[in-house]
Amino acid sequence: MEESGFVSDIYLPQMLYAITIRSPVAKGRLLSVECPSLPGGCTLITAADIPGKNRLENSGLPILAEEELSYIGEPVALLLGPEKNALEEFSKNCRVNVREEMPVFSVHDAGGEIIAARREICTGDPDAVFAHAASVVSSDYSTGIQEHWYAEPTGAVSWLEQEETGKNRKKTVEVCTATQWPYHVKRSVAQVLNIAASAVKVNPAPTGIHMDGRLWYPSLVSCHAALGAKITKKPVRLMLTKRENFFFSPKRCKTEITIKTALDEKGKVLAIDVNAIVNLGAYEVNVKEHLDSVYLGCLMVYKTKNMRFSGIAIRTNIPPQGPFAGFGLSEGLFAVERTASLIADTTRVDPAIWRKEHISDTGFLPMGLPLKDSVPAERLIDSALIKSDYYRKWAANELLRHNRRDRESWSEKGESFRGIGIALAYQGYGFLHPEAEKDGYGIELILEKEGGLEIKTSMIHSGCDYEKIWAEIAAEILGIDAEMVRINRGEDYPDSGPSTVSRNITVITGLMVQACLSIRKKRFRDPLPIVVRKTLRSSKKPASASAGEQAETDNANENLSDPATEMDLIGFARPAWAAAVVEVEIDPIEYIPKIRGVWMSVNAGKIISQDDARRSLKNSVIQALGWSYREQINYVHGAIPPDQFENFDIPGYSEIPPVNIDFISSNSREPKGIGDLPFSCVPAAYLQAVSQAMDYHFCSIPLKSQDIWYALVKKRREGGTA
Repeated sequence: MEESGFVSDIYLPQMLYAITIRSPVAKGRLLSVECPSLPGGCTLITAADIPGKNRLENSGLPILAEEELSYIGEPVALLLGPEKNALEEFSKNCRVNVREEMPVFSVHDAGGEIIAARREICTGDPDAVFAHAASVVSSDYSTGIQEHWYAEPTGAVSWLEQEETGKNRKKTVEVCTATQWPYHVKRSVAQVLNIAASAVKVNPAPTGIHMDGRLWYPSLVSCHAALGAKITKKPVRLMLTKRENFFFSPKRCKTEITIKTALDEKGKVLAIDVNAIVNLGAYEVNVKEHLDSVYLGCLMVYKTKNMRFSGIAIRTNIPPQGPFAGFGLSEGLFAVERTASLIADTTRVDPAIWRKEHISDTGFLPMGLPLKDSVPAERLIDSALIKSDYYRKWAANELLRHNRRDRESWSEKGESFRGIGIALAYQGYGFLHPEAEKDGYGIELILEKEGGLEIKTSMIHSGCDYEKIWAEIAAEILGIDAEMVRINRGEDYPDSGPSTVSRNITVITGLMVQACLSIRKKRFRDPLPIVVRKTLRSSKKPASASAGEQAETDNANENLSDPATEMDLIGFARPAWAAAVVEVEIDPIEYIPKIRGVWMSVNAGKIISQDDARRSLKNSVIQALGWSYREQINYVHGAIPPDQFENFDIPGYSEIPPVNIDFISSNSREPKGIGDLPFSCVPAAYLQAVSQAMDYHFCSIPLKSQDIWYALVKKRREGGTA
């Protein structure tokens, strides 16, 4: 399972090109797919040609639609031919006949039948507290969809191979695709073609920066390519165009969250009530994971004994959504961090000071699962404040804000506005629901006779030099030269699971460490080579590398109550933490905030490679800012308008603001995930900075210049009042 070159660079002899024929409607019934007489060498494939199961693994998502159509662009057929240009012209003559039905795009369009999942959790007695609260602060928050910044569009190349082993001949289906989870591709292709998983070989291509967009979608495209290769007996290349990838690939889910907080006379939070709606589009892939990640984001951080979360994930007629960098955790944290800033502003307290006074110090998650490490929130906040000169800037901006309120005109001609904001975030690791990894995962190490160490894994890395990191760890444990450690990926190697939610740096690295320790115990009493395979079932996911702590966390999990007992929360027992400060300046002409700087302080346990960690965080900061204001895309009547594709861009080097990363020392000896942290704190800090600058509570991202202009118009009409 060695990593190959980019999929778009692969060309094979006698190769056929494949084009996806798609649904023209958001909802309806498929009646037929009509094509003119197929020229020689061309093939049309529909769902009726699928020899196995017409479903992606662990999903209700069909490989090709049979009768029901659920979103614009849903694959209904594949057209294959030897010449790409001719095939594209020919595909324009294909006609998809449908009976259109009334689509559903939001929770307001239909009733309970569109609810794919529901989560209701309550602790304490929030109703009684709200009834006697001195004041109630409430706000509605929304986060938009976000595109992944792919190195190349999604694609796959598949071909048939015949291997000869002695007198035996083994036929295999080869697939090359950029995926975060080779074994998901392998099992999906196997069940679609109705063959054994051992007869499918996956060659992972480089994923580049993906932000979890390569988790399951490449499996769908791989099934299309493999199906074509199986039927035609020729290599098949299916490469989505940039337009197809933009319009039909999964995006970050749109989320709407309402948070009400009950306060006492001194502004202390007594209760919190959260209502959340997550739009997962058609087929609701990873539905529980998204919804419960939103829940954890909304209810973990600040002190209160009375909490209620009511959340639903809805099924709508837009392309299947997500995941994106931590599933829904960032959306939940965005809402709760904006609420924290709103409360601080309402009670006229510096948002940084309010956070330090109200951060939870109980050492427990909402359901009673203990945190293994102390919460370093105050240290993180202080570090970010000092690095950014926050207190001086905040006080100066507040003075200007209050002066504007006192003037007859809220702003003077040519005057720019400045603001600074802060937000806090955390990140766990691993899936919350065991069924996502029902088969478990593992790694295999071999200490060879020559003294070298071979590490066998199917793990996919992206932007992090795991070869170097693992070699240094293994060399330290076994007392060997790091150059004698090599990492191999192959077809008969253990399934190391999906490269997502920081599993690589936490869980898989932890298994590698355990295997090295086992080898160290055996190396002077057992003959070489020594082979150690470490596997882990999802129901026994450890909070650390030690077996003793494993038993402790298992017992804690058994004591959980409410529907949260379904969740595997061990990965959140030792979360990574971060505080972010963002400073902005807004000119009164374009109303586009210029970001003057971003400062992040991070506590992530043992930092194995500071260079890799800093690079990962900076990349995520840039993408988090893109989500905050730059990537203004949305679905209109079930489709992204063409002009949004034409206008979509990513920042150039000269547009990237100064980003400062500071790592706070930790007593933890274990590495923790960090890549999702910027998505969970930078947007809220950014919006707070703009809110201070404009003296207006903004609560939605992406924030548009039009929104800022409307706020300014409103302020002028109000004559400077808040």
